[in-house]
Amino acid sequence: MPIPTQLMFDFEWPNLPQQPGKAVFNDPAFAENKTLPIHRWVPWIAGFSRGFVRGALESYLGATRGVVLDPFAGVGTTLVEGMLMGHDTIGFEINPYPFLATQTKLNIKNIALDALEFELIRFRAFYADAIRTDKIPTLAAPTGFKTRIPFYSPSILKKVLYVLDFILTLTDQVIRDIFRIAFAATMVSYSNYSYEPSLATRLSSGKKNIEDFPVGESVLEKLEVMAEDVRWFWQCFPNTIQQHNRLINASFFDASHHLEPSTVDLIVTSPPYLNNYHYNRNTRPHLYWLGFANHPSELKNLEEANFGTYWQTARDLAHVGLNFSLPSSELADSIEAIRALHPEKGIYGGKGWANYAARYFNDCLKFAQSAAYALKPGGCACVVIGNSILQGVMIPTDVYLADIAKLAGLEIISIDIPRATRVGNSIIKSDARTGKANPKHQLYEAVVTLRKP
Repeated sequence: MPIPTQLMFDFEWPNLPQQPGKAVFNDPAFAENKTLPIHRWVPWIAGFSRGFVRGALESYLGATRGVVLDPFAGVGTTLVEGMLMGHDTIGFEINPYPFLATQTKLNIKNIALDALEFELIRFRAFYADAIRTDKIPTLAAPTGFKTRIPFYSPSILKKVLYVLDFILTLTDQVIRDIFRIAFAATMVSYSNYSYEPSLATRLSSGKKNIEDFPVGESVLEKLEVMAEDVRWFWQCFPNTIQQHNRLINASFFDASHHLEPSTVDLIVTSPPYLNNYHYNRNTRPHLYWLGFANHPSELKNLEEANFGTYWQTARDLAHVGLNFSLPSSELADSIEAIRALHPEKGIYGGKGWANYAARYFNDCLKFAQSAAYALKPGGCACVVIGNSILQGVMIPTDVYLADIAKLAGLEIISIDIPRATRVGNSIIKSDARTGKANPKHQLYEAVVTLRKP
């Protein structure tokens, strides 16, 4: 099903070749998605681009309808693009907030535009009346959500609660989720926190707190964009209702509990990188304010279930080693070299980071085994992954993942580097966490393409 160009938006969809089996990889960076219908609903710091996904689908499936899987669905780039291109889709996502975001996007075919527009009118009136009368909100801030400074300034908090009070009045679950996502997508922008790229106080980043803000107007602006995209969708894709789109709130490591073996034609995904970006902590505001968490203890299961866990989770463990052997690889030697570094720093030294790296690559094997289980014979997996530098030691994660995948019975088709440079995070730059990186070491982003024989 071709995608129309220049219907309602000032952009063009790239014309990509339709030659199954010949890979065409665009830059996987997420930035492109910020202006594209449906994809633009939710900002996401660690996603990949719609153009990259489309290139992979065109290359490996062509015009044939297939089953597309994303084991780490995030906010749904692979699943949305698969749906728009006429494929059946399956996704796994353990974090309730991106799960909700992706589910809401996939539910676009269940949204009655007239009903949504009616609720937008009703929201305008409700919010304006609350502001005019200085109404006392019905709801309160989540008591379990603790921050170093107030997340919202008092005047903003009252406006936020007006928005949430209105959402409580919505009886249609699909439309209620549209409003919840519109709030969640904007909620940090008028808080006293910001992404730098991890969530931190504005003050710590040299910015002033936000004392007042047009909260309702911001949410309404997002809602109007979403309504515009619903209108676009129904004009362009009236037949997608016939497709099957399935999203599973569980770990892909449990794929055998949810999928029949050999049912997937193509995997397009990007697992968490070996950079300790803490997805759960960076979505804490959303998890609490959307009602997915009431106490920090409720997030511990998410931490343990995360791919590769986190350095904060692994650092105190006595010793974590690899659960497999790769005789021709330098992986085991690299991990032990990290372990021997900076013992004087305790958990901040090499031992903690070696534990973290070992757990990460153990999970790479679990991922490869689950991918081998899910793929049909001849099916492929395109895995976007970045390398890392731990304690000054270069870790070519893409090469190690490819080697590990062979243990699961997968073949390596290629390792491509569509983005030769990328910006690092505190693992690279912080003297407290790493040795000085070799200036010759460069962070990059790779696509590891695998095939099930």
